Amino acid sequence: QVQFVESGGGLVQPGGSLSLSCVASGFRFSTYWMAWYRQPPGKEREVVASISASGSTTTYSDSVKGRFTIFRDNAKNTMYLQMNRLKREDTAVYYCNRPNAIASWGQGTQVTVSS
Repeated sequence: QVQFVESGGGLVQPGGSLSLSCVASGFRFSTYWMAWYRQPPGKEREVVASISASGSTTTYSDSVKGRFTIFRDNAKNTMYLQMNRLKREDTAVYYCNRPNAIASWGQGTQVTVSS
């Protein structure tokens, strides 16, 4: 079955950086758009960034544009999110999924930005 395992979260000070990973299994990873989502405390889940199957096209929400970079390694069935210049409002649980064929959500990885 389709599975996603997110990792790399943690506690970081404002202005710091983190790199998240998402390992996918159970489907042909290289043929799907992928996306990172986040759910801040008490709020709805939102899309943060997405990437085409080949990795040649990326999109970002306005709130993270210029600070976050999404990329993937199809040989490793893995997607990444490099997060720089983190802000307190980036605090959330981060998830990955297929935006055009949503599957069961993984556990996510907690990112906390705090001094």
